[in-house]
Amino acid sequence: MGKNTDKLYITHSEWSSSDAYGASGSSGVSKSKAPSASFKRLPFNFCALSLQPFQHPVCTSEGTIFELTHILPWLKKHGTNPVDGTPLKTSELIKLDFVKNDAGEMVDPVTYKVFTDNTHIVALKNTGHVFAWDTVERLNIKGKNWKDLVSEEEFTRKDIITLQDPQNVGARDLSFFKYLQEGKGPVGEKTSEEHGSINTDAMGNAGRILKAKEAVAKARAERQQKAAATNSKSSSTSKSLVPSKRPSPQSYNNDSATPYNAAQHTTGQAAASFTSTGLTPVTSGARALLSDEEYMLKPRRVKTKGYARVQTTLGDLNLELNPEFAPKAVWNFIKLSKQGYYKGVIFHRNIKNFMIQGGDPTGTGKGGRSIWGKNFEDEFDGPLTHDSRGVLSMANKGKNTNSSQFFIIYRSVPHLNRKHTVFGHVMPESMDVLGKMERAPTEDSDTNRPDPDIIIEDVVVYVDPFEEFQRHRQEQEEKEKEKEEIRRLGGAEDERVTWTGKRVRRDGTVEEKSGTVGGVGKYLKAAIAERDSGGGGGGATDVNEDEIVGEWDGPAEPVKKKRAVGGFGNFDSW
Repeated sequence: MGKNTDKLYITHSEWSSSDAYGASGSSGVSKSKAPSASFKRLPFNFCALSLQPFQHPVCTSEGTIFELTHILPWLKKHGTNPVDGTPLKTSELIKLDFVKNDAGEMVDPVTYKVFTDNTHIVALKNTGHVFAWDTVERLNIKGKNWKDLVSEEEFTRKDIITLQDPQNVGARDLSFFKYLQEGKGPVGEKTSEEHGSINTDAMGNAGRILKAKEAVAKARAERQQKAAATNSKSSSTSKSLVPSKRPSPQSYNNDSATPYNAAQHTTGQAAASFTSTGLTPVTSGARALLSDEEYMLKPRRVKTKGYARVQTTLGDLNLELNPEFAPKAVWNFIKLSKQGYYKGVIFHRNIKNFMIQGGDPTGTGKGGRSIWGKNFEDEFDGPLTHDSRGVLSMANKGKNTNSSQFFIIYRSVPHLNRKHTVFGHVMPESMDVLGKMERAPTEDSDTNRPDPDIIIEDVVVYVDPFEEFQRHRQEQEEKEKEKEEIRRLGGAEDERVTWTGKRVRRDGTVEEKSGTVGGVGKYLKAAIAERDSGGGGGGATDVNEDEIVGEWDGPAEPVKKKRAVGGFGNFDSW
């Protein structure tokens, strides 16, 4: 319990001391030092001279980072390090190369770990590349690999410069910066008095950077002045009418519509960043987006059948393809056919009363590749089986080893179900050509190779179901855009109906509806028709006759109400 001992009590000297064990130490009675609250730490991505985030960082051999556009004017006038006052030349500055991720955060170029104010950061003097100390220690020092992990340039232990050490925070304590102690203040873009005495034309790239920054700062100041002038005019009225509201920390609301190609799973970035410190933290579980190919190659999505013709030396085979239950096999067959992959390929295996196999450019049955350059998985999710003559199926070497080879069966072979992917069948009008193939002679029973060869001259795709699906998808998107445009202009067309029953088109014109008019309009049209017809049984009048005003016999006498007989009546006589 005592200081540096295993005693279970604290002595009087320890209690009265000025360290953390004493009562006076905890209360700060006997301390003559300044309070620790005056400590101000410079962030790692800030310039030690301008005290602002740097854009073109350079550093000294001691690890002090400066902004190039601020340290150059200082060195031209003073020639010293503004932090410690030691002599410093422009040639001694080392250009730093920080790597940033997609979010603009500085990261380690090897582990992509984000740099923070508590990261031990080092740089290599000969290359300027910036790394985390853990990376250099694990991959360079312990591995005895004295080469830059980015550029493969050799370096020594003396070339390692510490830019930030979390165990030595005093190196970035602003209270020890000499130019701040002397009251000179940081050199800014607008407050710098040294710029007038510097020939920026002789500074090369640094001079051009200074001029560009001064022009940007001037333009920004002018815009701010104009904005302040316009806001001051309306601020007096807007403050009295509109109450100020603090922005809610949970104001983000993701109301965007879910894309049509959104997957059922998320990107996994949130989980990966939660379990790995080398990734940028992600807090939202966004759904992953599928490519057009991945979206179409889902079972039961493309239901339009495809049609192709295999032109052989014995005749043409018309095929019907089923992408609804075997989309990947159909996609692979169609894409290879359009590329001319099957041109000149032979049927290398033909067994009577069983099947005929082809699709291998080598002609041995051991070759072939898919459209993706690798084998793809089987597709058994559907009712398609090897139940009849002419079924088209994929050949493979085992589970999930489909490539470019296919076969056509001559009879029902149920033992191949759920071992080979069925993706089509031969049309009835081509069964006679299939019979010629079955009766074709072969070399021997070991190879079963047709003699002479049955060659695939070409495969012509007449109906590509995936192109039809994409075209239909585009038409739907165009219709959705039109509907969205109609809603933006004031609603759907059938919703823009006036109270008289007239429909207003999108261009603003009024559409007259033919036939019976509903609503109030039907009474108006009935009254007009009755007036034109003479009304009340009168004959039709000629539209060319003059209008004649008849005689007036005075107002008609009102009809007297009959008094009810019996009962109390309406009490008028009471």
